[in-house]
Amino acid sequence: MVALSCSHNRPRASRIIASPPAPTAVVGLETPIPSAKPTPVNSRSSASVSFATPTPAPRTPAPDLSKAHVTLTQIASLSQPVAMAVRANDSAAYYAERKGTVRAIRNGRVDSSAVLDITGEAQSGYQEQGLLGLAFSPDGNRLYVYFTKTVTGSSGSDIVIREYRFSGGRAVTSSARDVLTIQHRQFANHDGGNIVFGPDGYLYIGTGDGGSGGDPLGNGQNTNALLGKLLRIDPTGASAGDYKIPPSNPSVGRREIWAYGLRNPWRYSFDRSTHDLWIADVGQDSWEEVDFQPASGRGGDNYGWNRMEGTHSYNGGTPPANYHGPVYEYSHGGGNCSVTGGYVYRGSRIRNLVGAYLFGDFCTGRLEAFDMHNGRAADHRFLGPQVNQLSSFGQDASGELYVLSLDGPVYRVDPA
Repeated sequence: MVALSCSHNRPRASRIIASPPAPTAVVGLETPIPSAKPTPVNSRSSASVSFATPTPAPRTPAPDLSKAHVTLTQIASLSQPVAMAVRANDSAAYYAERKGTVRAIRNGRVDSSAVLDITGEAQSGYQEQGLLGLAFSPDGNRLYVYFTKTVTGSSGSDIVIREYRFSGGRAVTSSARDVLTIQHRQFANHDGGNIVFGPDGYLYIGTGDGGSGGDPLGNGQNTNALLGKLLRIDPTGASAGDYKIPPSNPSVGRREIWAYGLRNPWRYSFDRSTHDLWIADVGQDSWEEVDFQPASGRGGDNYGWNRMEGTHSYNGGTPPANYHGPVYEYSHGGGNCSVTGGYVYRGSRIRNLVGAYLFGDFCTGRLEAFDMHNGRAADHRFLGPQVNQLSSFGQDASGELYVLSLDGPVYRVDPA
């Protein structure tokens, strides 16, 4: 059930950071995930493809969040949905279920057969493991998935980015090619999980810091490690492990690295109109943060972990070189625990929300939004609806937004 409790006050112990915009980060689930039975239901709407235009559009007038009233319409029920993707020239919407299946909503109904089933490979025994992300190539001919792969004798796993050819509405399983594999075997948490094709056509991959607490492996600030990073690659290739490094990637160690100093960038997104990058990075014990990189950014930004948690020193740390602090942060007071990053709203159905960044917290489940004024976060608001086990957001071809719950429901954000 969705609780509608309208509030327009700022959250307790939140801070809008009055500093110039900085690059991005992402989010991760930090509390136990209950099992959910797959109970597909008819959908009252379907999502379709959305991808960025070649050049950024002019910025729209500022939203008026005091007049933005929303409700949630349930369109389907799945088994622990954690990610949504859309495909070029395809009216269906595709969803990753954590235990290892990809399902489609076509013509308002959940397909009875899976688009892809890797439940035999995806390690999903621990709360932050499993099939965590999916994305389609810009031409729609290839499906990419991000999952944690079982490693015998280890509580951890390998992070795998895998490619499939896509034909007839299904992944061609015989075409499976592991583009990138990253060892993550010491701890079972902080597996990252998001993959997104940016407006530049490259694949962005968000990895967690390797797990445990406090980044004991030191991956966040280690530019020779691929954990605790936002990676940027050209995934095309002919064989396993074959991918290319974009020539415009920054030189900050491993050439795959686009940004570093991240704890667990669970969800991040590009503004489809401006191409700005938004990263919601899950905090440690006290602070959750949202980071921002303008479309003009050239990468190489350091978001501070594990020397900083939000704008605060962590374990006596000081801001590192090339540090970019968040544009928004909030504390764990009031039941907050883990930021779930969303999107800048670019739909047409909720006029006063256009241009605002929507997000939520996994534990409280409250839908929230803020605007950016002169490069700074401002006018934070609670939008009213609450979603239990708020795992992710999605966006369709029209810029309308969707909310996913680990309890099963998939909701569309509608005008109230």
